[in-house]
Amino acid sequence: MVSTLKTMAPSASNGMSKASTNHDEEIISYDINLPYKPQSASEHEHARARTDYPDYLPQFDDIWFDKLPEFEYQDPALRADKQKPNLLTLGVTFRHITPKMGTILFGIKLKELSDAGKDELALLLAERKIVAFREQRDFLQAGPRFQQEFMAHFGKPNYQPVTGSVKGFPGFHIIHRDGNQAEIKKFFQHKMTSTLWHQDVSYELQPPGYIMLGILACPDVGGDTVFADTAEAYNRLSPIFQEMINGLKTAHTSEKMIGFARANGGLVRKDPITSIHPLVRVHPVTGERSIFLNSEFVTGIVGLKDQESDMMLKFLTDHICMGHDFQARVQWEKDSVVMMDGRNTLHTATVDYDSTVQARHIFRLASMTEKPIPVGGDGDTYTLGLNGHMTSGHDSNGNRPNGHTSNGHTLNGHS
Repeated sequence: MVSTLKTMAPSASNGMSKASTNHDEEIISYDINLPYKPQSASEHEHARARTDYPDYLPQFDDIWFDKLPEFEYQDPALRADKQKPNLLTLGVTFRHITPKMGTILFGIKLKELSDAGKDELALLLAERKIVAFREQRDFLQAGPRFQQEFMAHFGKPNYQPVTGSVKGFPGFHIIHRDGNQAEIKKFFQHKMTSTLWHQDVSYELQPPGYIMLGILACPDVGGDTVFADTAEAYNRLSPIFQEMINGLKTAHTSEKMIGFARANGGLVRKDPITSIHPLVRVHPVTGERSIFLNSEFVTGIVGLKDQESDMMLKFLTDHICMGHDFQARVQWEKDSVVMMDGRNTLHTATVDYDSTVQARHIFRLASMTEKPIPVGGDGDTYTLGLNGHMTSGHDSNGNRPNGHTSNGHTLNGHS
């Protein structure tokens, strides 16, 4: 069952009311990478003239989204052929972004990928966490219906509550920045950085596990996205510290984001959602444990006093954000598609480009998957290894029984 979609006029009762915009001064953007209000007519015409994908410019349709009820989920990676013969076909080559995280695949046409190939892609994402595809213009030109159906293979669609989408396809989340240098300048008068480390919509009861970014336009240089491996971040902690946080839970909420949209006169399409998730979650495919928190939606650790919670969250967030040896920086190229696993990564955009020269235009589709699995919960396949540390079915050389290596140097069991 998907969320109920209702076309409604803005009113205070349905949560779509716009707060008064009669402020003494303009509100500083919550996330400088996103537009929260429709463009003016002149801005829209300017943007249309600078894009090959005018139908993907952000639309703010008055649609109300009900909260998605809990649903059963089976990860497609669990039925994939471990050797990936339908994904890694003859002529497909790859280059790793870092030894353990991130892979660029060449020679694949996503538009022609079979369901079996999608299952294998899900497995590769679970293993490598980020997969980039270059030269995907045919996929990007296939239209929103095809792209939305492609991502439906991986889970239920997420409907973003405050930002622009594609008209008639509310599962699209549109990231579009074009000529907003004045806004960026004002933002940096108050902020030291544009980075906002987050998982997408982690406040949902069943947050997205598989996420696609389609690159419609981007600067020649700049505007990259940086990813952090939160499983490796967990592994870097001492066993004593790991044991201390394994059973903790955190509150994730969309209240701040929706509050900003209302205060800024933007459209709100969904009531705030708050969910309680484990601070350490277990991946249903790889068995990896990862730290599940972010700077955008997490408000505190359940059961800890404010000062204790703040100290713990700051320590873990700083640990992840400063761990450049378990991060990967993805450079955008036009007509590229990037997919990520949202269960074991954090990411942030970087605003280091001049949007008056070139626009940054991306669509996001997010597939919602399982409720985060806590340590010791159903689906936690970790076993106690011979060395006394927790493992996930790896042998003493770090290899899983299916022939894949954990050193990141193979994709299908062969070097």
